[in-house]
This record gives sequence, C-alpha cells and structure tokens, in this order.
Amino acid sequence: MSDSPQPVYANLTPDVILDAVDSFGLVTSGHFQALNSYENRVYQVGLDDGRFVVVKFYRPGRWSDAAILEEHDFAVELVRQEIPVVAPLANEAGETLCRFNGFRFAVYPRRGGRWPELENEENQFWLGRFIGRIHAVGGYGVFQSRQRFSPTVFGHEPFAWLMESGFIPAELVHNYRQAAESVLQLVDAQFSALPDLRMIRLHGDCHPGNILWTDQGPHFVDLDDCMMGPAMQDLWMLLSGDSRQMVIQLRNILEGYQEFADFNYGEIRLIETLRSLRLIHYSAWLARRWDDPAFPQHFPWFNTPRYWEEQLYTLREQVERLSAPYLDLSTGG
Repeated sequence: MSDSPQPVYANLTPDVILDAVDSFGLVTSGHFQALNSYENRVYQVGLDDGRFVVVKFYRPGRWSDAAILEEHDFAVELVRQEIPVVAPLANEAGETLCRFNGFRFAVYPRRGGRWPELENEENQFWLGRFIGRIHAVGGYGVFQSRQRFSPTVFGHEPFAWLMESGFIPAELVHNYRQAAESVLQLVDAQFSALPDLRMIRLHGDCHPGNILWTDQGPHFVDLDDCMMGPAMQDLWMLLSGDSRQMVIQLRNILEGYQEFADFNYGEIRLIETLRSLRLIHYSAWLARRWDDPAFPQHFPWFNTPRYWEEQLYTLREQVERLSAPYLDLSTGG
C-alpha cells in the first residue's frame, strides 16, 4: 500500500500534469500526449526549450514510497554501470519521487526506439548480454520493499481472488477451477524441484514491449515491476514458437547472457511454469482494475464469456505442457 492517501486518476487534469512537471523545476510548453500505460498514467510532456520528458504518475495504493524508491535506485545503479536502462531524473533537491496535488510522480528522459526483432540471432545474443549485465548487478543486493516472486503471490492468491470475484461466468466456474488447480499443483511441483532457486533483483516484466531498439542497440524501459525473482523471469517472455525454435532462441540468449552472469540450467524447467502463472495473474490484474475507466476502454474483450472460455482452454493446454519434458538445449527441443 502507499504511504499516504492519493486522489483518483479522475483528478489528474491537464493543468495538474503540466503544473506537476513545472514543480519539478522544468518549464513546460503546454503540450503533452498520453502514452500507452494502464497501471500508471504516463505522458510525454513538451518543454519550453524544445525538449521532451516523460512523466509517470503512480497508481494510488499500488506501491509504497520505499518500493518506488528501490525501483529508482536500481535503475540509477544500472545506468552507472553503463547498462542501457531509462532511469528517473532528479530535481534540484536530488529527489526522484515527487508529489503534486497528492499525486506521486517521476520524470524521465524521453528515449525513442522500435520493437525488437527477436527472430534475429544477433539481436538474441545482444539481449542476452544486456540481461546478463542487469542480473550481474542485480545479484549484488537485495530488495527490501519490493515483491518477491513465488507461486503463492503470482498464482494461488490471484486464483483465490478470481474465485470470489464473480467475474468468471457461473457455467465456467467449475471447469476453470479444476484447470487452474491442476496447473497450480504442477507449478508447485516444479518450484519444489528447485529448492535452492536463487532470487535476484531483476526487471520483472521483460517482454518485448519494454525493450526499445535503436541503431545503437536495445534499451530497457519500465522497471515498475522490478522484483526479487529467478533469472528465467526476465528470459522466458523473449521465447516464442515451437520447442525447436525456442531452443535455438534460448541458446543464443544464454550464450550472450553467460558472458556476464552465471545461469542455473535447472531454471529451464520454469519456462512453462512462469507462463502459467502469468496467465492467472493477468486475468486477476484485469479484473482488479476493471473499475478504472481505462480498462474497459482498452480491454473490451475482457469480462466476456469468450475470454473465459479461451482462458479455460489455454489453462488445459498448460497442464499438458507442464507435464511434458522441458526444453533440452543439448538436442533440438
């Protein structure tokens, strides 16, 4: 929870957005543009000198001040190691987390880029090297206030919430419960098979949308979900296709990764485990945010019978995948 009450996003008017950036010590031009962000509210804001910054207004009640400052400190630590992460700017008082009209916000430099071409083998090596560097730094310290990855936090708790929420259509509740419970039983077994699983500070949500590519290479954005977790949490979302394709991709990524950080190959068994947990966690996230007007607007397919039927089918598929042998990098799949 946050350290102090904050107003809802309905009070985040254009004047508040621009005045907040002005209060940071910058002079705005009056121009701003909303960027794609649903958990927080994020805007590109023009400055009087022609530059642009990005300002993020944190969702009320999601993170404590201490957790946000750990995110900021981690980003700054990575930048100091010359790792291409977008870190928040500090005002004249040296503060990265600021307040205006009750809102907590941070200001970032604007960094452009394009979607990464993950099918390119050289890009796979490149991403592996940078994620390895992030994890090498992440292994030096421990988050005290941010989340620690576990099947309970990312699976059992959101599943229990969904069962009580009323979002799942009545005619699907029984079958969804059976499929999710089967998935979670297999997930628990996979984690139990890795009793010495190492938890490190990591990005936490390292999907392609949070990686921007320029002619100079990739840079990583949005550390909002950084956490203590297994290294595979930052790798599995970069894999796609059939098992043969994923083996090739993972080999290339790990070749680059291991130039900077050690990797426990036992974590390969977690690929489908982490995918399964994300499915359940994502559904609960959408349901919990459904009273935010931005969510029905941008996710109109959620909370429909078809959505839950597809989720049921996907969870049943995950039971099969979790029961199958995991990727073997010594072979083709």
